[in-house]
Amino acid sequence: MNAATDPMIGRMIDQRYRVRSRIARGGMATVYLATDVRLERRVAIKIMHGHLADDAAFRGRFIQEARSAARLSHPNVVGVFDQGQETDCTYIVMEYIPGITLRDLLQEHRALTSDQALDILRAVLAGLASAHRAGIVHRDLKPENVLLADDGRIKLGDFGLARAATANTATGAALLGTIAYLSPELVTRGVADTRSDIYAVGIMLYEMLTGEQPYKGDQPMQIAYQHANDTVPAPSASNPAVPPELDDVVRWATARDPDERPRDARAMLDGLAGIDERMSGPRATSVLHPAGTTTVLPLDAAPADTTMLGPRGPLAPPRSPIGPQRSTTSAPRFPPTASDSLETALAPAAGRLAHTTARRRRRGWVLLAVVVVVALVVGVIAWWFGPGPGGNVRVPEVAGKSVSQARRLIEERGLHAASSTGARPDAVVHAGAVSATAPDARRIVTRGTTIRILVSSGPRPIVLPAIVGQPVATVRSELAPHFTLEQLRYRFDGSAAAGTVLAATGTTEAGDDVDLTTVHQYGERMPVRLTVSLGAVPDVVGKSSDAATAALEAVGLDAGQAPGQYSDDVPTGDVIKAILPADPVVKGSTVQLVVSKGPVPITLPDVRKKPIDQAASTLQALGLHVSYPDCTNVLCSFYDWKSSLPVSATDPAPGSTVHKGDTITLDYEQ
Repeated sequence: MNAATDPMIGRMIDQRYRVRSRIARGGMATVYLATDVRLERRVAIKIMHGHLADDAAFRGRFIQEARSAARLSHPNVVGVFDQGQETDCTYIVMEYIPGITLRDLLQEHRALTSDQALDILRAVLAGLASAHRAGIVHRDLKPENVLLADDGRIKLGDFGLARAATANTATGAALLGTIAYLSPELVTRGVADTRSDIYAVGIMLYEMLTGEQPYKGDQPMQIAYQHANDTVPAPSASNPAVPPELDDVVRWATARDPDERPRDARAMLDGLAGIDERMSGPRATSVLHPAGTTTVLPLDAAPADTTMLGPRGPLAPPRSPIGPQRSTTSAPRFPPTASDSLETALAPAAGRLAHTTARRRRRGWVLLAVVVVVALVVGVIAWWFGPGPGGNVRVPEVAGKSVSQARRLIEERGLHAASSTGARPDAVVHAGAVSATAPDARRIVTRGTTIRILVSSGPRPIVLPAIVGQPVATVRSELAPHFTLEQLRYRFDGSAAAGTVLAATGTTEAGDDVDLTTVHQYGERMPVRLTVSLGAVPDVVGKSSDAATAALEAVGLDAGQAPGQYSDDVPTGDVIKAILPADPVVKGSTVQLVVSKGPVPITLPDVRKKPIDQAASTLQALGLHVSYPDCTNVLCSFYDWKSSLPVSATDPAPGSTVHKGDTITLDYEQ
């Protein structure tokens, strides 16, 4: 995915951070430039890759970075402002440092000068000392994590692998960090402490001085083997311009035995004190002579600069880790002779030496005059192109400010703000505030250049496509390039097929909701909330209670039990009806099921002593079936026996509970 199609660009995170553009992408996260709309400032927001968000270990390491860096407050450490999690992204909000990384600088210039390398080294050690003092081991020091700001600041960032600086900080089953900067103890034992960071600093110093890493290999394990078994070579072997003092610094920081390194960044920073003077001061010169010879010193030689040594004796004591020791041996004194012939022999040589000295002195004055003139010319040129009329300045960042504030900031830089302003649509800056400048912010221009202020006219209005009744995939593809799509909302609707859009809602600049189906245009990058149909609620009438519950749960609805009802038509245990909640019916809503209790129960009345036909009519009126045997008495054929003979008993007996459709048998005496 490239930056142009990145869905994060333009998104508002946590209702506060508006993502503007991508800065960098790494193995764990992507860093974006964003605007903190609450404080109106630019920030860098680091968002963890979505495919890693479900991994608790990665997520914990990501949050650990925020916690580790937030504990530090130092000019050479990138500040952490905020950390949070929103639906599909975990993020860290950090200080935005416009500029480049040390890796970019090395790729452009290869090797740095000794002074440049020392300046960067001191800044890195100062920030690292703050971390070590707080009990934090960085564990991933490399040029990619050293930021060089446009204004000259040097900052240490990316504490993604940081841990507490205990005596032995284990890395686990796998080595973490970049293999080219891993210390021997990390490679062999998998443990790290503050001295492991010092080793990585020494490798970075070697790379700054030579333009290359000390160890190379086709496979990572080859490089790891060299870290564990070889001694880092002196930088001067690759770059003869490196002074021996810096060779000693690299050797000190990259000792294979951790006990021979500085114990932490503060100890190494203290060890660098005075190294500039030792590097730039006069070098001691040693002149070796065979035993028994006599040396004549020039008259203008400084005793501190020249040492007369006899035959080489036992090995000299080792140098200090930082810089060579200056010799304090005085030149030997030779006793004067009384021979006139010797004085006569030396007189012409002394005259020639005096003449040479005077000539060199005159040449020095001429050289000094030339240097002064060149310095004056350079000073004038520097003034003209610096604070003078010909100097260059950077156009200030005024986006989001009022026009009056923007004019003041522009004029404070020595630039001229045009009297008339322009207008341009802006999806991020609210209408009436400054959107941009022409030339653009942060451009380098000549002092006095006229800067035109462009005022935001609000989001650019865009014609809305057909939304309601359309498939949600089609609507999203048409809206996504122009608007900010928020999380979809779903509800059940019997009038629309599942997956079709039911409604679209937006937000006005005042913060009020607006029905997008009633407007023709809507502001660019403004939020859009789509409501999508889940289809009709399943019809569960006539199903058994268990089957109805399963059908509802399958679509995300809960089944509740309403009071049961008697039904002559629905069998016992089946659903008579489903009571839906008030709109909207969404996933998680509860549908109340009314379950049949069977036919209505009837208490059998007492029809004894009533004529048969009257008793039968009474029972049939209750929905019961009636049966009775025919009269077999011969007399029954001569009269209406059904209306004359009384009922003597019923089956079931009077008072029994029966239901509609049951058969009642009548008994009588013939």
